[in-house]
This record gives sequence, C-alpha cells and structure tokens, in this order.
Amino acid sequence: MSRVRLIELRLVAIPLVRPFRTSMGVESDKECVLVRVETDESEGWGECVAGSDPGYSSEFNESAWAVLRDHLGPSLLGAGGAGAEDAERAMAWVRGHRMAKAALLMAVLDAELRADSVSLASRLGAVRDRVECGVSIGITDTSEQLLEQVEGYLAEGYRRVKLKIEPGLDVDRVAAVRGRWPEVALSVDANAAYRPEDADRLRELDRFGLLMIEQPLAHDDLYRHSLLAAKIETPICLDESIRSAAEARAAVELGACGIVNIKQGRVGGLLEAVRTHDVCRELGVPVWCGGMLETGLGRAANLALAALPGFTLPGDTSASSRYFEDDLTEPFLMAPDGTMAVPRGPGLGVRPLPGRLAACTRRIERVAKKE
Repeated sequence: MSRVRLIELRLVAIPLVRPFRTSMGVESDKECVLVRVETDESEGWGECVAGSDPGYSSEFNESAWAVLRDHLGPSLLGAGGAGAEDAERAMAWVRGHRMAKAALLMAVLDAELRADSVSLASRLGAVRDRVECGVSIGITDTSEQLLEQVEGYLAEGYRRVKLKIEPGLDVDRVAAVRGRWPEVALSVDANAAYRPEDADRLRELDRFGLLMIEQPLAHDDLYRHSLLAAKIETPICLDESIRSAAEARAAVELGACGIVNIKQGRVGGLLEAVRTHDVCRELGVPVWCGGMLETGLGRAANLALAALPGFTLPGDTSASSRYFEDDLTEPFLMAPDGTMAVPRGPGLGVRPLPGRLAACTRRIERVAKKE
C-alpha cells in the first residue's frame, strides 16, 4: 500500500493587482499556506484558503500552520494509507479546522490521482469541460470607480457580477450598476454585515432583480436568515453558514436559503464539497462555486468542482489576471464567451512554477511523524 512519507508546509505571499475590500477589511496581498505531500508513488499540492486574520472564519494562516504541523500532518503520516479517504479518516479526530484539513486533503488527492493518471474533474464526477465565470468586485471608494470596474469586467466577458456591500454602501451602489446595465446577471455579497433589524433596507434591494443576496446576517444564525427570507423577495444564498453537507441540509430545510455557495475549503475539503453538492441537488437547490482569491492551485480545484452537474450558476472562477500579475501556476485564462476550461491533466492538472514559487515563498517547514 502506498503511504504518505513527507509533508511540507510553505507560506507564500503574492501581491494583488488591486486591493480587495469587503465589510471585513482590505487585502492587498494574497498570503496563504501551501501543502506539498510526497507519497511512495507521486507528489501532490494543496492550498489552504484561510486568510491572514480570523475575519472571514475562525481559521487563519498561523492557526492552519500550527494544526497541520502539530496534529493533522503527524496523524496522516502515522496512518499508513495515502488515499483521500485515508486522509479524511486520519484527520477526523480533530474538531473543526476545516480549511487546514481541506488543504492537506487536496494535496493527497492530487498525489493519488497523479499516480493513477486521473484528473480531479473525473474523480469528482464532472460533466462539463468548461464552466461559466463570474467576478467578485470589492467595495470601492466611489460609485464611479465601481462602474469603471464593472464595465471593464463585462468587456472581458464575465457572465455574472457580484458586488460586495455593507450598510451605507449598498442600495445606491446597486442602483448605479443596475441603471447602467439593466440586463446583467447581478448579485450582492454582504459577508454577514447586516443585522435582523436591517430587513427593511435589504428589502429595498428587491427592486433590482438580483440573482441573490449572499450571507446578509451572522454566520451562526440560520433562524434569523429564515425569518429574513420570508420578508424579502431576493433569494438568500448562504456562504459562511455552510460548513458541511449536514449544515446545508439544515439551512435549506429551515428555509434559511434558496441557494448555496460551496467552497471546498470552508466545508473541509473536496470530498465534503461533493457531498454538499449532492444534498443540494437532492433538495432542488442550485449551487455555485465561491472563491477565496485562490492561486492557480486552488483555482484548478474550484474549476473541477464547478463542473459537477448541480453547479448551475456562474461561480467566482475568475481568470488569474483578475487577482495577480503573475500566478503561482501557468495562468488560467477566460475565453471571450465568459467560460474557462476545466483542467484535464492528472490530479489538479497544474503545478507551481518553480521560479515563481521560490520568489513568493516566505517560510518552509517539514512535518514530522509523532513518535
């Protein structure tokens, strides 16, 4: 039986082409933890989607590094097997830390599939070779800046535009965009910036014919999301609230949402992301693939996931140039028709470019097996 014989952690930092502002703060650089595993037969890479601070979730880069080094990595090294299911079982005893688990699982899957010459898309059950691309636009200083960015992205061919909003920077901004482009597929993302008493303000968004309002209320409040859903016409999509297939089922059955954003890192890995997809498909709820400003490694995984049959809405699967002048991998390009090819090579189908990886690396540490 093949086994994992080495785990390496690497902290990388890449400048963004423009700062990305949400209600949680501003990012100027993409800093993330990469995981590389070596098995008896192959090598694999994974990317942790946690950020530099615990604003989006309780996880952040330093916490992911610590739990990978001290708990998840040693558990996997001591487990014997080198398959994805082996990795899930080896990590199951650790409560939470889904993003760290997802990164290690991605690396194991990449190595396993490379050894078998199978693509990740095939392993997950993809039914498309191209996916529709959407773009997420951060909060700008002025409406004019927002309109300029939207115009540029639509000219590139993006099929859906998502605007980050927060109280006071919402209705007028959406009105400006909708007034200029009445037919564009438009959604908004609040990142839990609103409170239940803001229902009247959120109801004002109904007149703009939005695809959805994403995560308007607190991540741990399905009940009040269900109350809000009954008060507004715009469909509610949940993001931060969905951390597993079970939570997706609970949210839908409670009436807290009608759309689900699936992020493989947030739910604990690609296998749980597929389970979440399957639950939503069973319940007749559309899903789409959210983004976390991933490098080419995470973007490859997102494209493979977004090619599953239940992903019926354009995701945050933007081109590499949306975020980086130089990605860690060969850049992902969007076609003029607003679609992107799903990688078909073994595993993720991409690898880090050695020179680019070296230039972006800030720290490296190998994980040791517990004695």
